[in-house]
Amino acid sequence: MDAASLRQVQTPLKDRYRAEPGTAVVTLEATGELDSAAVACRVETATALVEAGLHPASGGDGTQLCSGDMLLQALVACAGVTVRAVAISLELPVRGGRLRAAGDVDFRGTLGVDRAAPVGFSSIQLDIELDTDADDEQLATLAKLSERYCVVYQTLRGGPDLAMRLHRT
Repeated sequence: MDAASLRQVQTPLKDRYRAEPGTAVVTLEATGELDSAAVACRVETATALVEAGLHPASGGDGTQLCSGDMLLQALVACAGVTVRAVAISLELPVRGGRLRAAGDVDFRGTLGVDRAAPVGFSSIQLDIELDTDADDEQLATLAKLSERYCVVYQTLRGGPDLAMRLHRT
Protein backbone atom coordinates (compact mmCIF):
# COMPACT_ATOMS: atom_id res chain seq x y z
CA MET A 1 0.00 0.00 0.00
CA ASP A 2 1.23 3.50 -0.75
CA ALA A 3 0.30 6.88 0.77
CA ALA A 4 -2.28 7.67 -1.91
CA SER A 5 -4.05 4.33 -1.42
CA LEU A 6 -4.08 4.76 2.35
CA ARG A 7 -5.49 8.28 2.03
CA GLN A 8 -8.12 7.01 -0.42
CA VAL A 9 -9.30 4.50 2.17
CA GLN A 10 -9.05 6.76 5.22
CA THR A 11 -10.22 10.15 3.88
CA PRO A 12 -13.93 9.22 3.65
CA LEU A 13 -13.75 7.81 7.17
CA LYS A 14 -12.07 10.95 8.53
CA ASP A 15 -14.63 13.16 6.77
CA ARG A 16 -17.50 11.16 8.22
CA TYR A 17 -16.03 11.21 11.73
CA ARG A 18 -15.57 14.99 11.54
CA ALA A 19 -19.18 15.48 10.38
CA GLU A 20 -20.67 12.84 12.67
CA PRO A 21 -18.35 12.31 15.67
CA GLY A 22 -20.59 9.65 17.18
CA THR A 23 -19.94 7.31 14.27
CA ALA A 24 -16.25 7.15 15.21
CA VAL A 25 -16.98 5.42 18.50
CA VAL A 26 -16.90 1.67 17.93
CA THR A 27 -17.28 -0.92 20.67
CA LEU A 28 -14.73 -3.70 20.24
CA GLU A 29 -15.44 -6.97 22.00
CA ALA A 30 -13.70 -10.13 23.04
CA THR A 31 -15.48 -13.22 24.30
CA GLY A 32 -14.34 -16.29 26.13
CA GLU A 33 -15.64 -19.39 27.80
CA LEU A 34 -14.40 -20.87 31.05
CA ASP A 35 -13.24 -24.46 31.03
CA SER A 36 -15.49 -26.53 33.28
CA ALA A 37 -12.59 -28.30 35.01
CA ALA A 38 -9.23 -26.72 34.20
CA VAL A 39 -7.93 -23.28 35.10
CA ALA A 40 -8.37 -22.09 31.52
CA CYS A 41 -10.42 -19.80 29.33
CA ARG A 42 -11.07 -20.33 25.63
CA VAL A 43 -10.97 -17.04 23.75
CA GLU A 44 -12.41 -16.50 20.29
CA THR A 45 -10.19 -14.61 17.86
CA ALA A 46 -10.91 -13.63 14.27
CA THR A 47 -9.13 -16.72 12.98
CA ALA A 48 -8.95 -19.28 15.78
CA LEU A 49 -10.08 -20.36 19.22
CA VAL A 50 -7.19 -20.05 21.67
CA GLU A 51 -6.90 -21.35 25.19
CA ALA A 52 -5.38 -19.24 27.93
CA GLY A 53 -4.22 -20.64 31.21
CA LEU A 54 -1.83 -20.08 34.05
CA HIS A 55 1.72 -18.94 33.32
CA PRO A 56 4.31 -21.46 34.59
CA ALA A 57 5.36 -18.91 37.23
CA SER A 58 1.86 -19.17 38.71
CA GLY A 59 1.39 -22.93 38.38
CA GLY A 60 0.71 -23.51 34.69
CA ASP A 61 2.47 -26.17 32.65
CA GLY A 62 3.27 -23.90 29.71
CA THR A 63 0.97 -25.62 27.22
CA GLN A 64 -1.61 -22.82 27.24
CA LEU A 65 -1.28 -19.19 26.26
CA CYS A 66 -0.55 -16.72 29.02
CA SER A 67 -2.81 -13.67 29.04
CA GLY A 68 0.20 -11.49 29.91
CA ASP A 69 1.95 -12.72 26.78
CA MET A 70 -1.25 -12.05 24.83
CA LEU A 71 -1.28 -8.47 26.11
CA LEU A 72 2.29 -7.97 24.91
CA GLN A 73 1.38 -9.58 21.58
CA ALA A 74 -1.51 -7.13 21.22
CA LEU A 75 0.91 -4.25 21.85
CA VAL A 76 3.34 -5.58 19.23
CA ALA A 77 0.53 -6.09 16.71
CA CYS A 78 -0.95 -2.64 17.21
CA ALA A 79 2.42 -0.89 17.21
CA GLY A 80 3.49 -2.75 14.07
CA VAL A 81 0.34 -1.80 12.18
CA THR A 82 0.55 1.79 13.42
CA VAL A 83 4.24 2.19 12.53
CA ARG A 84 3.55 0.81 9.07
CA ALA A 85 0.53 3.09 8.51
CA VAL A 86 2.35 6.18 9.76
CA ALA A 87 5.43 5.38 7.65
CA ILE A 88 3.20 5.03 4.59
CA SER A 89 1.44 8.32 5.38
CA LEU A 90 4.79 10.08 5.77
CA GLU A 91 6.07 8.35 2.64
CA LEU A 92 9.03 6.95 4.56
CA PRO A 93 10.53 3.87 2.97
CA VAL A 94 10.37 0.98 5.46
CA ARG A 95 11.39 -2.32 3.92
CA GLY A 96 10.65 -4.32 7.04
CA GLY A 97 11.28 -4.50 10.72
CA ARG A 98 10.97 -6.41 13.96
CA LEU A 99 9.11 -5.54 17.12
CA ARG A 100 9.61 -6.90 20.62
CA ALA A 101 7.64 -6.16 23.76
CA ALA A 102 8.91 -7.33 27.13
CA GLY A 103 7.37 -6.73 30.52
CA ASP A 104 8.18 -7.46 34.14
CA VAL A 105 5.64 -9.21 36.36
CA ASP A 106 6.21 -10.03 40.04
CA PHE A 107 4.16 -13.19 40.51
CA ARG A 108 4.12 -12.75 44.29
CA GLY A 109 1.36 -10.19 43.69
CA THR A 110 -0.99 -12.33 41.63
CA LEU A 111 -0.41 -15.36 43.87
CA GLY A 112 -1.13 -13.34 47.02
CA VAL A 113 2.28 -14.11 48.52
CA ASP A 114 3.06 -10.46 49.25
CA ARG A 115 0.24 -7.90 49.39
CA ALA A 116 2.78 -5.13 48.73
CA ALA A 117 3.87 -6.74 45.46
CA PRO A 118 2.05 -5.28 42.44
CA VAL A 119 -0.42 -7.39 40.48
CA GLY A 120 0.29 -6.96 36.80
CA PHE A 121 3.11 -5.51 34.78
CA SER A 122 5.38 -3.08 36.59
CA SER A 123 7.09 -2.07 33.36
CA ILE A 124 6.82 -2.75 29.65
CA GLN A 125 9.45 -2.01 27.02
CA LEU A 126 8.62 -1.89 23.32
CA ASP A 127 11.58 -2.08 20.94
CA ILE A 128 11.18 -1.56 17.21
CA GLU A 129 13.95 -2.12 14.66
CA LEU A 130 13.27 -0.86 11.16
CA ASP A 131 14.98 -1.58 7.86
CA THR A 132 14.88 1.95 6.48
CA ASP A 133 16.99 4.72 5.03
CA ALA A 134 15.02 7.36 6.97
CA ASP A 135 17.19 9.90 8.75
CA ASP A 136 17.13 10.58 12.50
CA GLU A 137 14.62 13.41 12.22
CA GLN A 138 12.25 11.27 10.15
CA LEU A 139 12.58 8.39 12.61
CA ALA A 140 11.85 10.73 15.52
CA THR A 141 8.69 11.92 13.75
CA LEU A 142 7.71 8.32 12.97
CA ALA A 143 8.23 7.33 16.61
CA LYS A 144 6.30 10.32 17.97
CA LEU A 145 3.30 9.80 15.68
CA SER A 146 3.29 6.01 16.07
CA GLU A 147 3.30 6.36 19.84
CA ARG A 148 0.49 8.93 19.64
CA TYR A 149 -1.79 6.87 17.39
CA CYS A 150 -1.19 3.31 18.65
CA VAL A 151 -4.43 2.31 20.40
CA VAL A 152 -2.94 -0.40 22.62
CA TYR A 153 0.10 1.71 23.55
CA GLN A 154 -2.07 4.66 24.54
CA THR A 155 -4.50 2.41 26.41
CA LEU A 156 -1.70 0.92 28.48
CA ARG A 157 -0.12 4.32 29.04
CA GLY A 158 -3.32 6.07 30.10
CA GLY A 159 -5.21 3.35 31.89
CA PRO A 160 -8.85 3.52 30.78
CA ASP A 161 -11.84 3.40 33.10
CA LEU A 162 -12.24 -0.28 33.82
CA ALA A 163 -14.92 -2.25 35.62
CA MET A 164 -15.47 -5.93 36.32
CA ARG A 165 -19.02 -7.15 36.84
CA LEU A 166 -19.94 -10.70 37.80
CA HIS A 167 -23.45 -12.02 37.09
CA ARG A 168 -25.26 -15.30 37.65
CA THR A 169 -26.55 -17.14 34.60
